[in-house]
Amino acid sequence: MHNGIQGVGAIIVLALSFASIAVYFLAGFLSNRKSHLHSWPMSRYMLWTLGIIAATCAVIGPLTEWAHTNFTAHMLGHLLLGMLAPLLLVLSAPMTLVLRTLPVRQARFLASFLKSFPVAILSHPIIASILNIGGLWLLYTTNLYHFMHHNLLVYLLVHFHVFAAGYLFTAAMIYIDPTPHRFSYLYRSIVLMVALGAHAVLSKYIYANPPTGVPTHEAETGGMLMYYGGDAIDLVLIFILMLHWYRSAAPRQTLAKFETV
Repeated sequence: MHNGIQGVGAIIVLALSFASIAVYFLAGFLSNRKSHLHSWPMSRYMLWTLGIIAATCAVIGPLTEWAHTNFTAHMLGHLLLGMLAPLLLVLSAPMTLVLRTLPVRQARFLASFLKSFPVAILSHPIIASILNIGGLWLLYTTNLYHFMHHNLLVYLLVHFHVFAAGYLFTAAMIYIDPTPHRFSYLYRSIVLMVALGAHAVLSKYIYANPPTGVPTHEAETGGMLMYYGGDAIDLVLIFILMLHWYRSAAPRQTLAKFETV
């Protein structure tokens, strides 16, 4: 059994985390220098920073070392990497900041890329849900969970997928950044409810059917953490989606009472 990302790998991850935070802050600074734009909200700097910290803690550090021998710790890492970090990062609107910062020519190229067919496929609520929730079913109902702890490459790929799929899923449900391929609130709400239901069923399945090599008591605790911890994060996602839906239908006088999420 390998020990995950350690040594030089951990240093690289830590350096990339600090670099991503620094680049975001630099982009905000450069964006604010454009006189025709409003200042980038301080709350989004905080959201980005917290999101990077959450993702980093899930792949290196004490929690990661514990997760190699304890399924409950692994599930906590899953919540950080696949749910909390993506939510915080989506709310920080990184693509909007990039578009504000880039020169006009490069910004137009990026905008064209966002309208492309591959992006349309990946950002479709159903596809994003399958990649996210379906990937978790594959991880915990097959030998993949056991295998990834014995193969570092598989371990890295699984963790990358959990994060990327979580980000795609969150961005497909709540439109914070520019989204050329948009779907109605009703459509996204239905897909979200089905996806959350599949996530809840999986947590109960784990509780009753521990993954290969996982002790029963750890599977029970991990399943409960996945169920209730996931619900807590999902409530925030549901609240934002419903708030956006309400704003889209509310009179202008009512909208003025709320700040932008």
